[in-house]
Amino acid sequence: MATHKLLLLPGDGIGPEVMAEVKRLIGWLNAKGLAAFETEEGLVGGAAYDAHGASISEADMAKAKAADAIIFGAVGGPKWDGVPYEVRPEAGLLRLRKDLGLFANLRPAVCYPALADASSLKREIVEGLDIMIVRELTGGVYFGEPKTITDLGNGQKRAIDTQVYDTYEIERIARVAFDLARKRRNKVTSMEKRNVMKSGVLWNEVVTAVHGREYKDVTLEHQLADSGGMNLVKYPKMFDVIVTDNLFGDMLSDIAAMLTGSLGMLPSASLGEVDAKTHKRRALYEPVHGSAPDIAGKGLANPIAMLTSFGMALRYSFDLGALADKLDAAIAAVLASGLRTADNADEQRRGAGAEQDHHRGLGHIGTAAARGGAA
Repeated sequence: MATHKLLLLPGDGIGPEVMAEVKRLIGWLNAKGLAAFETEEGLVGGAAYDAHGASISEADMAKAKAADAIIFGAVGGPKWDGVPYEVRPEAGLLRLRKDLGLFANLRPAVCYPALADASSLKREIVEGLDIMIVRELTGGVYFGEPKTITDLGNGQKRAIDTQVYDTYEIERIARVAFDLARKRRNKVTSMEKRNVMKSGVLWNEVVTAVHGREYKDVTLEHQLADSGGMNLVKYPKMFDVIVTDNLFGDMLSDIAAMLTGSLGMLPSASLGEVDAKTHKRRALYEPVHGSAPDIAGKGLANPIAMLTSFGMALRYSFDLGALADKLDAAIAAVLASGLRTADNADEQRRGAGAEQDHHRGLGHIGTAAARGGAA
């Protein structure tokens, strides 16, 4: 049995707590002989800044480059609001994405049957929901230059962020989306803002061209990103695979998360190119939720997104799809039994809003899912 090398980066806030559930699952899989994982840990985000004065150290970047996959928790919190922009906690994650070439972010939004009533939408709208959002991750406005704030004098400042995309960046993310669609329901919806943004015009042209050359068997439709956001909450089951840029993908996937009942339910995979020699790709797996510093250390965090992110690693990095299926089934069974974290527990709590949903929970659900997942 091959041994797989994992780098665990718990990060800040609830990151170490939800990562602990993954470590329990890894230990269980190793002990039962169902898989063989070798793990290292490192610091990222605010924890790395406190220790090294940087959002990730060069030593931990070297570990990341040597690992078969990275399992990432969450970063940030008000403690580090005043640190220099270049070393803010989020910069560690951005560096990992950029330096490892993790251009394709896969964010599935699946509504477990037991949580259909936890969604802010009616059960009939979300029951059976299964969407895959494919977000371009290393281009666009998050990385474009110039990125400046200039003092104009007289009390005025000017901020500039730059949205930049080259043809090849759009082509490769489009191929990821079309390939995924072929294994699902064979439909891709591309979203941009071609009506007001030149990058949107190019995005639309390139995706259409890739489809015409290589994927005529897949259904392709285009929507403006704002209209697509409206349709996500109006009739989400019209979508199969959504492909979009970095900024819109960030926003649309958070919307999709709330369709499932909570931001604490959504995992993600960030994938690089397949290496021509090894036929492997670098990959990082992380929950979509944030670090939730207000509940950190209280044992209240929902670990499901962290566990299912590890499940995506089993599926996409290690070809252990059968184990990933067992983990998914175990989580569904735990939820069906009535166990809940407070982010998806009842309607009164849902009324507090999406931003608070991932800040609460009941800690034991992850342990129960982990034990059942490999059974």
